[in-house]
Amino acid sequence: MHSVSQRQATDAMPVTTAEKTSFWRDRRFRNMECMSATFITHEFAPHAHDTFSIGAIEAGCQIASIRGAREYTGPGALYLLNPGEIHDGTPGAAEGYRYRMIYPDVELFTSILEDVKGKTFHGVPSFSRQLLHDQELARAFHFAHRAMEAGCDPLEAEVGMFRVLASMFARYGSVIIAPPKSIDRTGLRRARDYLADNFQEDVGLERLSEISGLSRAHLIRAFRKEYFITPHAFQTDIRIRQARRMLRSGMTPSDTALCCGFADQAHFTRNFKARTGITPAAYRNG
Repeated sequence: MHSVSQRQATDAMPVTTAEKTSFWRDRRFRNMECMSATFITHEFAPHAHDTFSIGAIEAGCQIASIRGAREYTGPGALYLLNPGEIHDGTPGAAEGYRYRMIYPDVELFTSILEDVKGKTFHGVPSFSRQLLHDQELARAFHFAHRAMEAGCDPLEAEVGMFRVLASMFARYGSVIIAPPKSIDRTGLRRARDYLADNFQEDVGLERLSEISGLSRAHLIRAFRKEYFITPHAFQTDIRIRQARRMLRSGMTPSDTALCCGFADQAHFTRNFKARTGITPAAYRNG
């Protein structure tokens, strides 16, 4: 980890010339994954998380795509991504960007809202907007995140992050509403679920066509339109999500690669870093 003085940088501080990441799990938040990172050339492949992905740009510029929209995001930009939301990211300028992220699961986020509001939360929390600009809230998030990373005042950091998350939901939160059913969506859901249940296998397009009841050409077009990702990229992302669980349990990167259906460890490492920004070993040891 970096020194405290480095962590207490202001929003105006320029991005450094070297890529670096700091990754850890915070026990006060049920081992919530946290990361601060500077990326100059690294490009994230389209991916999703089992948890919420919440963060803010601290310096520089990132180009991010979500739900078919591509946006430039700079200081003051917030990411409020729901679990399973496909997104990517690439530097938007030569100097890259620096950002801070947390990945709270649904249960943790719900419990925080209940603690802050002092009453039971009915429904499943979600965010209605994924990429937005809120300078005040972004600065509050950076302050709480730096305090968590520095570990100099645990109570202040914990209270600060509780308040920030509650404020984010109060301004931009909603309750998940199931989309209306249709023949196409039902078939696509069957194909998606089959890929998720058989992530370690080599699944052919013909098999997915049979399961979905859609022609291969229609399946490819409809799958991308519905989930903003191809069937193959979705299966790879599911493999990476499963790999994260295995690595958290203590499994070695080589065994994880084999269990998740990757051809070899190099192939696994390349795909893992493309979706998380760090290597399997760094994630396992975080």
